[in-house]
Amino acid sequence: MNISEFKKQMNTWGQEKVPFLFIVDFEMENPEIIRLSDVYKNKILFDINGFTNTNSLYENPESISIKKLPINFAEYQNKFDVVFRHLEYGDSFLTNLTVKTEIKTNHSLQDLFYFSKAKYKLLYGNQFLVFSPETFIKLNSGKIFSFPMKGTIDATTPNAHEKILADKKEFAEHVTIVDLIRNDLSLVADNVEVTRFRYVEEIRTHSKNLFQVSSEISGRLSTHYKTQLGDILVKLLPAGSISGAPKQKTVEIIKQAEGEQRGFYTGVFGYFDGENLDSGVMIRYIEQVDGKYFYRSGGGITTQSDAMSEYQEALDKVYVPVD
Repeated sequence: MNISEFKKQMNTWGQEKVPFLFIVDFEMENPEIIRLSDVYKNKILFDINGFTNTNSLYENPESISIKKLPINFAEYQNKFDVVFRHLEYGDSFLTNLTVKTEIKTNHSLQDLFYFSKAKYKLLYGNQFLVFSPETFIKLNSGKIFSFPMKGTIDATTPNAHEKILADKKEFAEHVTIVDLIRNDLSLVADNVEVTRFRYVEEIRTHSKNLFQVSSEISGRLSTHYKTQLGDILVKLLPAGSISGAPKQKTVEIIKQAEGEQRGFYTGVFGYFDGENLDSGVMIRYIEQVDGKYFYRSGGGITTQSDAMSEYQEALDKVYVPVD
């Protein structure tokens, strides 16, 4: 299915109030849309803010082991330098750079799906696993909501809460993304406004706790928005928080710097229940390639960024969220 067929099907099922699950890759080359009644547990497991197709309960493991085998810093530096040159030229104000880290773990992807705690969880066969904290968009009672996340810090850092909010680089990055998302929502909604700005949430992981900074943006949809679900979704892709600004040029820079397709990583997935829609950005992502596991992570790069700090942030984001 191409993206035009996907969009048309989404519009049709929205109008007919047919519940469905959807998954869209970053490049928008392999989108999927499936009636909820046809989502087979032997291929796809999902849990979206408690809306799930599985009732299985797993005991929390005594330990989750994640051994990181990262790319060396010199390789990261080369990718960073490509991005930074474009930032200096003014081609982009903010570019999200991501890398792959090979990992070794003592659990299967299915185990990690059940053990992990996140707002948006998706297990796609034995190909990839998502346990994402980030909402892409929610459509509820005629309104659209987005919750961009930018800014992460180890919660054990002294005065971590105050430090992350006072960080000038993180503030500039967050403002850029909030402005981008606000402009994006204005393409599909009226009365768009930032209803909460830079609030901090704690995320518990298998190795440490993190503070994550988010904002809330909302707008009013047309009365016939259910007949336009596909148009709304595709018009907003890719997600601004994992691409950058300006979006079109920044996506070109990402392809040049990363040197490979992201696939479903940093795409979006979600469901429509016949009335409301909820979706998440596919970050916090493990994929299996040729029998090996790779964890994909990254962060926003600006002219104020330091390569070593960004490299370390990408590695710090290699974790499994647990209670």
